[in-house]
Amino acid sequence: MNNDSIIFIGLDTHKSFMQVAVLQDHRGAKPEHLGRIKSNKSVLIKLAQQLQSKYPKATLHFVYEAGPCGYWTYRLITSLGHCCYVIAPSLIPKKSGDRVKTDKRDVAKLAKLFKAEELTPIYVPESEDEAIRDLSRARETAMKDLKDAKFQLKGFLLRNNIQATVKDNRSKKHLRWLTDLILPHHSQQIVLQEMIITISERMQRLQRLNNELLHQVKNWRYYPVVKAI
Repeated sequence: MNNDSIIFIGLDTHKSFMQVAVLQDHRGAKPEHLGRIKSNKSVLIKLAQQLQSKYPKATLHFVYEAGPCGYWTYRLITSLGHCCYVIAPSLIPKKSGDRVKTDKRDVAKLAKLFKAEELTPIYVPESEDEAIRDLSRARETAMKDLKDAKFQLKGFLLRNNIQATVKDNRSKKHLRWLTDLILPHHSQQIVLQEMIITISERMQRLQRLNNELLHQVKNWRYYPVVKAI
């Protein structure tokens, strides 16, 4: 048993736990379900140490599906000197009629398919690349939030038959015009003031993210590509 050249370890990752299955390399081997472990670094390190101790002459190959938990599992395992692969869920073969889905079955299936070379790993970005991506996503979210706030303001003005005298609703002049508006009811005035505050804050937030993204991307290794585009 300890002479197996490769040990395939399937992981089914979740926020607070992982399901683990182990499959040996010899012909006819069946996945062994190791149960559930906590989803944290110390427990995962301990798992890798236990498996390496149990199979001292084998190479450990971990595999798990890409998902909302990100790539910290991949980076931790590879930092320990083991192989790790991340699989896109859309690229996992599925049998027609196989509708029973459990964590235990999924993790065993993952190990078997990877051993059979029926899975294609995806590219895992470097931590710096992922950080830039997070910053870019934050900027996109800020843009959407600002657009939503302006859309709500537009609807409010339309309902109250108020036509803007300033065409550019992205300018400071437009904000000043909004600030000078006097509505017939105090309740409506409060709503307008809150909308103005929200838009102002979201404009400032977007500007901060724009500035930070511009600064960070200049130090990024892909900056020449970004600049060329």
